Amino acid sequence: MKVVIIGAGVVGLSIAVNLARRGAEVTVIERNSAGSGTSSTSYAWVNANNKEPQSYFDLNLAGMRAHAEIAGSGAWLQQTGHVELATDDAHRFELEERTARLQQMGYPAEHISASRARELVPDLLIPDDCDSIVSFASESCCYPLPFVGHLLREAALEGVTILTGLNVERLEARGHGANVILEDGTVLAANHVVSAAGRWTNQITALAGVPPVMFEFTEPGDVTVGYLTITNPLPTSLTGLVTSPRLNVRPAGGGRLMLQALDLDVSADPTCVPDTSSVIATEFIDRLRGVLQNTAEAEIVELQVGQRAMPRDGLSVIGPAESAPWLYLVATHSGITLAPLLGSGVAGEIFGDSEPLFADFRPSRLAGDKVVNVPEAPRHPGEQ
Repeated sequence: MKVVIIGAGVVGLSIAVNLARRGAEVTVIERNSAGSGTSSTSYAWVNANNKEPQSYFDLNLAGMRAHAEIAGSGAWLQQTGHVELATDDAHRFELEERTARLQQMGYPAEHISASRARELVPDLLIPDDCDSIVSFASESCCYPLPFVGHLLREAALEGVTILTGLNVERLEARGHGANVILEDGTVLAANHVVSAAGRWTNQITALAGVPPVMFEFTEPGDVTVGYLTITNPLPTSLTGLVTSPRLNVRPAGGGRLMLQALDLDVSADPTCVPDTSSVIATEFIDRLRGVLQNTAEAEIVELQVGQRAMPRDGLSVIGPAESAPWLYLVATHSGITLAPLLGSGVAGEIFGDSEPLFADFRPSRLAGDKVVNVPEAPRHPGEQ
C-alpha cells in the first residue's frame, strides 16, 4: 500500500510512523520544514479539560493516555499538572461547575488550598480575593519541536520518505486512489492520500473538489488567532501550567516562560504582529509579575500570533471525504493532545479497522450547506 501524507507537523508525522509500522510505503510532503506550521505556534497544553461534547472529551482523554504511553522518558512531555485560580464570580462559578463535572467522569480534578498551590508552584502569587483553586494533576505541557524531532527519528527508522520545501500542485483521482502532483513535476501514485495540513486543509480539499471544512482568518481576534509570547530565562520556579484570571503561563524550556492572555487576543492579527517592545508586550510582562515571583527582570523576547487549526464547528475532522474516498482528512484544534491517538487510529482505519472514537467526527457532517455551531474565540480563563 502506498500512502502520501500532506503535512509534516505532529499529526502528519504520527500518522506516517504508524502507517509505516503496519507495512505501508509512506511519503510525507511538507511545503516548508517539518513542524514549522501550527505545531510550532501552539500553547501545547495536553488535556481534556473543558472539552465538550462527551465524544470530544473522550477523544481528548484517549489522546492524553496515548501521549503518556509513548512518552516514557521523552523530553517533549512535561507531565507536571495544571493549577487554575479563580477570583471573579463568573470564573469561580464556571470552575466549580466544570470541576464537579470532570470529577463525575473520573478526570483528576481536585480543589486545593492556597498552601497546597504554593507547594505545587512555589513562586505562585495568589490574589487575596482568590478562594477557588483547582489542580488538574494529569494534564501536561508539550514541547512541540522536540516531539517533532522524536517523530522524525522514528520515521527514519521506519523508512518513511519526507520531502520538504515542496507544494502539492494537483490531486488527480486514479482508479481507487490518486496521483499527487508536486510543483516540481514529481508524480506520486497513492492508494490513499492523507491531508494533515492543519489550517491549510481547505487548500487541499479544493484540489480534490471537496467542500471546505475549516475556518480561515478573517479579522483580528477571530477564533483562529491568539497571542503567544516567550520571556527571557528567569529564576522562577515553574514546571507545570498555571491558569490565572489575567494570564496563563507554562514553561517554555531553559528557564523561559510562555504567556497567554485570552482577553488580549481581540487585537491579534497575523498580518500585523507587534514587536517585543510594544504595548501588548509590556502588558504581558505586567501581568506576569502579578502571577509569579522572581520575574522582576522579565522581558518578552518573542511575540507571535499563533494561528489555530479550527474546523467549522470547532470539533475534529477525521475520516475520508465523501466525494473523494481516497482522501482521508485529519484536521483539529487539539492537534498536540490528539497526535499520538490520531497516529495509531488513522493508520488503523486506512488498513480497514474502524476506530469508534472517530465516529462523531467524520467530514460528512460539515458538507455543503449543513448548519454548524460556530465556535467562539476563547476569551476567559480555562478556555483554549
